[in-house]
Amino acid sequence: MTTDSPLPPIVIATRESQLALWQAEHVQALLAARGHRVSLLGMTTRGDQILDRTLSKVGGKGLFVKELEVALEEGRADIAVHSLKDVPMELPAGFALACVMEREDPRDAFVSPRYATLDELPQGAVVGTSSLRRQVLLQALRPDLKIEPLRGNVQTRLRKLDEGQYAAIVLAAAGLKRLGLHARIRSIFEPAEMLPAAGQGALGIEIRSDRADLRAALAPLAHERSWLTVTAERAVSRAMGGSCSMPLAAHGQWTGDTLQLQAAWGDLEGRLPLVRAQGEARVATLAEADALGLAVAARLRAAGAVAAC
Repeated sequence: MTTDSPLPPIVIATRESQLALWQAEHVQALLAARGHRVSLLGMTTRGDQILDRTLSKVGGKGLFVKELEVALEEGRADIAVHSLKDVPMELPAGFALACVMEREDPRDAFVSPRYATLDELPQGAVVGTSSLRRQVLLQALRPDLKIEPLRGNVQTRLRKLDEGQYAAIVLAAAGLKRLGLHARIRSIFEPAEMLPAAGQGALGIEIRSDRADLRAALAPLAHERSWLTVTAERAVSRAMGGSCSMPLAAHGQWTGDTLQLQAAWGDLEGRLPLVRAQGEARVATLAEADALGLAVAARLRAAGAVAAC
């Protein structure tokens, strides 16, 4: 679709990893098809630079978005495209989530050169993951495995696997699919065994909250049910202190007009059992999705989960 009068140009702030660039270029193409002139501003974030420590020890997922927000604040960029699971649950004052796009596969993928499933791994095998959530869920499924930290972009993680540093690794299925790496997926974890992270597989577009013009431009890219689902998931995480690093999962699925929301919390020290909670409601607004998430978070805490921060 094109317009008769030229539209203002849009600059997208993006990390420079291959997956982040794919995501930004995807949004660029969709906006360009609607008549916008769109360019990319590639940036390296602190989360990309610090690879020798786990995110939980260096400041959490906000490390992947801060520099992009500075570019928005300074006017060097207009929008930032994020993997929504990397976005803190509370955005800084002056910023807003203007659009959530249709979600890719939210599940986790098992990747291994030798083994087809988690069950096939020998006792004591080393599995790599950067996620505290995956760590506690893997330990619940296979307490005998040795879970080791794994940082870096998708290609770096796959290289470390291929070099023999791990028997298997667990990655988001969405990232592998977006990069055309379907063949690396040996099996997919169903939510019943490995509950996904809040927002996993969804792309969110952040703007300065005073940019009403950009809200209008991005509106056609939004996917209502994906937005409602991740709002409920992120409400669980926000209520549990999920902007801090903690082992927490939240995943919603639709049955008709009813959103069914499941959540899980784990104790990294292994002293407390895995806690699960769920709830469902007819959801048609972001406020209703948020309320469902808060209700499920309350059930998690009632069952013994401990909020962070």
